[in-house]
Amino acid sequence: MRKMRNVQMMGAAGLSMALVLAGCSSSKTAETSPAAVSSAATQAATATKSPEPAKSGEKVTVNFWNPFSGNDGPFMKKIVDNYNKSQDKYTVKMTIQPNGDYYKLLDTAIATKKGVPDVAIMHLDQTPTYIAKDQLQPLDAIAKAVGVEKSNFPPATVEYSTKDNNWYSIPLDIHPLVMYYNKDLFKAAGITKVPTNRQEFVDAAVKLTDASKGIWGAAMPTFWIQNFLFPTVLFQNGGDFLDDKGNIAYNSPAGVEAVTFMRSLTTMKVSPPTVAADGDFNLFQQGKSAMHFNGPWSKDAFDKAKINYGVAPVPQLGTVKQAVFGGSHNFVIPKGTTDANVLAGVGDFLKYVNANSIDWAESGQAVASKVVRDSAAFQAMTQQQTEVAKEFDYVKFAPKVLNWGPISDSIWSELANALQGKKDPKAALDDAAAKSTAAMKK
Repeated sequence: MRKMRNVQMMGAAGLSMALVLAGCSSSKTAETSPAAVSSAATQAATATKSPEPAKSGEKVTVNFWNPFSGNDGPFMKKIVDNYNKSQDKYTVKMTIQPNGDYYKLLDTAIATKKGVPDVAIMHLDQTPTYIAKDQLQPLDAIAKAVGVEKSNFPPATVEYSTKDNNWYSIPLDIHPLVMYYNKDLFKAAGITKVPTNRQEFVDAAVKLTDASKGIWGAAMPTFWIQNFLFPTVLFQNGGDFLDDKGNIAYNSPAGVEAVTFMRSLTTMKVSPPTVAADGDFNLFQQGKSAMHFNGPWSKDAFDKAKINYGVAPVPQLGTVKQAVFGGSHNFVIPKGTTDANVLAGVGDFLKYVNANSIDWAESGQAVASKVVRDSAAFQAMTQQQTEVAKEFDYVKFAPKVLNWGPISDSIWSELANALQGKKDPKAALDDAAAKSTAAMKK
């Protein structure tokens, strides 16, 4: 999911973005009878009359959509396959839609009422818009019936998709920005400690840069993954996308300082003067860049490239506090899913994922379920997953506003101008802010 489009990523792009070793965790989910699940599902549904129950021996089909068209797709398929084998009442039919067209296809299905999924993955920052359009149904009753509790997930994810005391999405993962580093290059440069702040990062980048071998300390991305990196440094500088009144504020001194710092890496010659789209990713994959910022979804690609890499939380590159920008894949139920039997199947599937998401962690993601993260199986996993989970305590998401994608679009082209030295950082962010402000008024 490396090339996720704006807001339609994690990891990808995503300003807004994921599960199964049976019996591996000490699941605390309550065992619930099918009748109780069906009752809760009926309360959540909008239909006035429940359909006839499935015939004896006939499985109920649950249609599940997700945008995992990249390396993460097989991991979700494994979860679904294992769930289908685990019981004989429901069959989850998974459809992977192209990531770039995912929300367009979902919108079309909802508008035409044709082929609407019964349950779907939605990036957390998309939920405010779909909730406002009354296209999702609350999950409280279904979650309660199957023992999926809000307390099992990071509070920030639950609060984000709650409106009027109704909970609309159940998180699968959180995918914050992380830092990958080349262990061989670190060893050759005599660096034994992974940078945790700006000065350590700059010092390491200087030591790691070897012009004679074409090796850079850190290739500063110009385009994607800036959708995650700029917000991270902005937040670390004490800034934000919006001010307390809801006005565009990323062109503040905190934002300008963030861009100025990132640009300075090129003038210090620890980063190439210009980096083409995906150039930073390619340099790291080729062993030509020692430190690289990306999302957890990059793990599979780096594994296949046989890079001897490590993973660490993003250093505090800002001047005020530790923070990191992230996304989150969530399960949602469209308003049109009204069949009580199907809703019962959705609930059963969500219960299973809640307790058995360890396979999703194999994709590099840190799962949202605390039951799974506290399990011995998760703790025994590679550095990748446990390091990602460390960032959960200070992760921040896109603003909780409608249509944030179009509002934020102007940031990335103007940011590229500043990072390439074509525009002064302040001028670039002011121009972007003017466009974002105009987009908010539409």
